[in-house]
Amino acid sequence: MVDADSGWDGRAGEARTGRGTRDTGGTWGMRGVRAADAPPDRRVAAPDSRVAAPDSRVALPGRRVAAVSLVALAALATGCEPGTATGAQDAPPPARPTQAAAPSPTAPVTEDAKPRTAPPPSPSASTAAPAPSPDPTTARPAPEPSTAPPPRVLMRTGSESDRVRELQARLRQIGHFGRNPTGYYGSVTADAVRSFQAKRSLPVTGSTDEVTWGRLLAMTRVPKAAELRPPTERPLAAPDERCLKGRVLCISKNSRTLAWMIDGKVVSAMDVRFGSEYTPTREGVFEVFWKSRDHVSTLYDTPMPYALFFSGGQAVHYSADFAANGYGGASHGCVNVRDKKKVAALFGQVRTGDKVVVYW
Repeated sequence: MVDADSGWDGRAGEARTGRGTRDTGGTWGMRGVRAADAPPDRRVAAPDSRVAAPDSRVALPGRRVAAVSLVALAALATGCEPGTATGAQDAPPPARPTQAAAPSPTAPVTEDAKPRTAPPPSPSASTAAPAPSPDPTTARPAPEPSTAPPPRVLMRTGSESDRVRELQARLRQIGHFGRNPTGYYGSVTADAVRSFQAKRSLPVTGSTDEVTWGRLLAMTRVPKAAELRPPTERPLAAPDERCLKGRVLCISKNSRTLAWMIDGKVVSAMDVRFGSEYTPTREGVFEVFWKSRDHVSTLYDTPMPYALFFSGGQAVHYSADFAANGYGGASHGCVNVRDKKKVAALFGQVRTGDKVVVYW
């Protein structure tokens, strides 16, 4: 039987032997004591990774040496730096690889390290070169006066012809002449020519020279017959009822027109003007009592060609002033006609005794 108080458990002899005497088991007995009886802090710990190698003076069992070697190999494999263990000999840390130093200014420059050319300075930088000042303008010499003769004048104030009529019609096409052509070159026509010359940067003379005429021809078309000789500049007024029978010179102060009518039909029509407020043209029904082809007024010393007298000294006749100045003037009571050809034809058709009606 086993005595519980004796403390023997089959290993008591080994325990006592280990503490008091050397066991014949040798190494096995020492291993048994360290594994079972040694306190935890005296057990064999894993070797510190910071210890470079075991001291050659201490004899260690074969298995302990193998364990230490494995730990040292594991530390080297992981790349960890070895630390310093307490009591161990200090060892200098392994030298770290140094970075390559920048090439010195005197070192030869390789193709990959060619210095870049510095960019040009900004125009706004303080080092920007000042802009070159413009060269002073060289004074141009004054042009020499032209020695070419002036263009030949074709029409001027006082001219009267079919070419003047065409000039007036062409000026009217482009808005420089505001009335029907008369064939007489007066102040109205001269003003229209000046307006045309000024707009085309031509010498403003009022006379139609070769250059002015050529420019006008290039800008206009050939006038039609109705444009050259329209019946009147203004539309005819409705005839007075006293004009609807017989042969009548029907003269309207309102429309400023004269209509030569036979039995209510208009044979011809023309523009007319009347006397001023101081010498007004009389109104009413009259008769032609005298015809004078080349009449000259003895009172005013004024030509009155193709005169058809109907009331005292008042007559229907051609007026060069009316042809030249239009409605800017007035007669001394007569009925002025500005179209010379029309009034000449009228003079040939009207007979003494034909009726004359002047009305508003």
